[in-house]
Amino acid sequence: MARKKTIPEEKIDLQLLNALNSTSLFSLKSSLEDNPLYITNNLKHKLRNYQMDAVHHLDAVLNMKDADQRNQLMFYMATGSGKTDIMAAIILYMFRAWGYQCFLFTTNTTAVVDKTIDNLVNSASAKYLYNNPLVIDGDHVTIKKVDRYPVNLEKDTIYIKLAGIQQLSNDYYAPRENGITKDSLARHKLVLLADEAHHFNVSTRSKKANREGLSWEHLLDEIRQLNHENKQLEFTATIDLHNPDIYHKYQNKIIAQYDLSHFINDGFSKKVYRLQANNSDENKMLNAVLLSQYRKRIAQNMSIPDFKPVILFKSNTIAESRAINETFLTMIDNLSAESLQQFIQNQNRSTQSEALSLAYKYWLNQDFGSTVTELKRNFSKFTTINANDSGSKNILDDESVSRRLNSLESPDNPIRSVFAVAKLSEGWDVLNLFDIVRIGEKNIKPKDTNAEAQLIGRGARYYPFVYHGKKSYTRRFDDRKPEIQLLERLYYHTINDPQYLENLRKSLDAIDLPVNEDTQYKVYTAKVKNSFKKTKAYKHGNIYYNKVIDVPESHYDSIQKYGFDPETTGPIDMVDAVSERRYDTGADKNDTTSTTLEVAARFSNPQDKALIRTAVSFNNFYRFDSLKKYCPTLTSMREFLTSNEWLGNATIRVKVATGSPALTNEQRLTAVKKYLVRVQTAISNNFKRSIGTNEFMPIAVNEVIQDYQKRVGDQFGKGALIGPDSMQGKDWYVYDYAIVDTLEKHFIDHINSIMPELKQQYGRAYLLRIDERTTDFKLHDFGTDVYHYEGYMPDFILYLENENFIYQLFLEPKGTPYVEKDKWKEELLERINPDNIKVLGEDDRVKIYGLKFYVEDDGKEDTHGLFQEMRDKNLL
Repeated sequence: MARKKTIPEEKIDLQLLNALNSTSLFSLKSSLEDNPLYITNNLKHKLRNYQMDAVHHLDAVLNMKDADQRNQLMFYMATGSGKTDIMAAIILYMFRAWGYQCFLFTTNTTAVVDKTIDNLVNSASAKYLYNNPLVIDGDHVTIKKVDRYPVNLEKDTIYIKLAGIQQLSNDYYAPRENGITKDSLARHKLVLLADEAHHFNVSTRSKKANREGLSWEHLLDEIRQLNHENKQLEFTATIDLHNPDIYHKYQNKIIAQYDLSHFINDGFSKKVYRLQANNSDENKMLNAVLLSQYRKRIAQNMSIPDFKPVILFKSNTIAESRAINETFLTMIDNLSAESLQQFIQNQNRSTQSEALSLAYKYWLNQDFGSTVTELKRNFSKFTTINANDSGSKNILDDESVSRRLNSLESPDNPIRSVFAVAKLSEGWDVLNLFDIVRIGEKNIKPKDTNAEAQLIGRGARYYPFVYHGKKSYTRRFDDRKPEIQLLERLYYHTINDPQYLENLRKSLDAIDLPVNEDTQYKVYTAKVKNSFKKTKAYKHGNIYYNKVIDVPESHYDSIQKYGFDPETTGPIDMVDAVSERRYDTGADKNDTTSTTLEVAARFSNPQDKALIRTAVSFNNFYRFDSLKKYCPTLTSMREFLTSNEWLGNATIRVKVATGSPALTNEQRLTAVKKYLVRVQTAISNNFKRSIGTNEFMPIAVNEVIQDYQKRVGDQFGKGALIGPDSMQGKDWYVYDYAIVDTLEKHFIDHINSIMPELKQQYGRAYLLRIDERTTDFKLHDFGTDVYHYEGYMPDFILYLENENFIYQLFLEPKGTPYVEKDKWKEELLERINPDNIKVLGEDDRVKIYGLKFYVEDDGKEDTHGLFQEMRDKNLL
């Protein structure tokens, strides 16, 4: 089978366009000043430079000596670049400069026709592109939509017929009463406006095309030739110039080119990011929901009104789309605070996505109960639409679906998620699409990824939201924090199939669409050494962690038992007037502002009682019947607010800029409400948890010590850079690389320095690195007063073995700033010793110790005394 010939990139030479872009253009006769008032004063939108250049290029061509032979021209413009604005300007130009009054707009779908009616002739539509009234040279000009051009044309009137190509074909070849005829079309000179024109060169690009496609191209050729003054102006974002036949037809017809890469790089569209994951469809959908809702929260916290990000879930078949739609709704219905928290925590451990990392960090600081309620409200059956196309019928041909899809930006339209098949066809002009999720693992052929590339291009259209009272049609946040940039980014959530990704890359390159990788990480791999795998410790050894038991309800008899200490909780940050921006929403804060602490309220102060009760009344969680579910030992709201065991001694402090005026009552109320949200989060997250015991159970070393990968950000703070350090030649370190930060490397170096002593004393000594991504190995606090329920995973275990005993030492390097914060972890470690615990099954042979943190002070020797403690306990 002969390989299809293609034109190499370097051979593509658009001669006419090159001439128009050259300086020789200035020598051409022109009827068009730089920015003619009859265009600029009559268009609602100010034309961008590349749009006005397109009109200038048309003017230059029509003033060439051979202009009468150039009756078919093409504008090769990126999806979303405003082709209809250019058309609106060209209509005024052709009317004013060349006396054309009759225009015929056609395209391959009726949906685009309906949209263009609103753009060009429906002055009552919000999408109408002209100012009203339309005035040229002091005369009022009327635009009339017609089915047939009148015999006698009225002065100062523009006539536009708009028809889908199939309807036009039917009317032309089978004339009906009061319809168009060849004679009526030939009567007046005509401008043909052919949108999505790549559909109209079927016979050129393929001799085996269907008869319908062939007839469309022939129809336009015939209409154009009815009058020697007719002009056919074509508009497309898709043209295969590598096809020799297409190239030879259009190399001297393209008069304007503005591709996607220029469009995006000039800031006129969203930036596009590919979010690649090995997730199930259900997990991909929930990730998209969390990212979308995080984006909405960012906009709210930046006081951007009516910002409603939409997700498109794209399937391969109608049946699959309907099924995944039901799966989605069921997933949202079944969502609980516990399941969402677990999902986010699990995903956060493994994601390499910058965007999802930001979203996870944000949601982990929110109340999961409130978040679930919000997600169920925003992503319900009422806010979801299934808009399937079957190939023969465009989804936008369904009027009810079309109406909702084309008004997605409206604050009155509740739709947040759209389910559709294969691709959305031309004409879908929604601007607030921010996430496209590919459902299913099928369809990885080039023709499928070509369709996806086109869809991504359409989704990249910029959403001109209002910020600081101004609407912009270009990106504003390229130099801001990544979380703020989410408001101007489109994410394409893809499958992780190598062949699919390669085909998608080629498809994106073909339409010149730049797509960024959504990752800020390098990934390093640590493998268990083969030499360690041969050891008795790896094959038969165990390490130990403590059993957990459910916390009885009687345990929860104070606020501290929920892990919340009113004495140590930090102040409420109100440095900025927009204090709602605190929780990592990306809003800018002046970090250099000097601050001071003020007291907003004291629960023990009778004068603050009314303020506190008002704040309580705003939060339904603090209805006593609701609170009682989480605080079973509580007898009344009075006890909760006044008892020393609960909030009676709590003082709410706020951080404000130094020199700020005294807190207003409104600001004090805001502070109390925020404080109560913190308390609510602690109570709801820590009720019915598990606590540790002093009984330690075995788990096989080879179950915990496995190959692992570490994702590392490109940049970290000074002294905290994480990287791989080769451990070849150090048989006591069980991995080939230590993927550690500076502090951990110093710790390992210190272990290396005492290793000769350890081997002399024990015979066998190994340092085990515990990685949270490969194991659930954790220690849990135990004792009489347990306030911390989260599991704690020490970084290292020193495994020591002689003929009689196995010693297991839990070790943790800790940066100085975190010593006080993690004091409870150190206290837990120091409670672990043979006199205080029971080792199940091997009590006599196994000795387990937890030791104090390894701490450095400005890179100097361990100042916290870990190794001295080892000597004091005769472990070294």
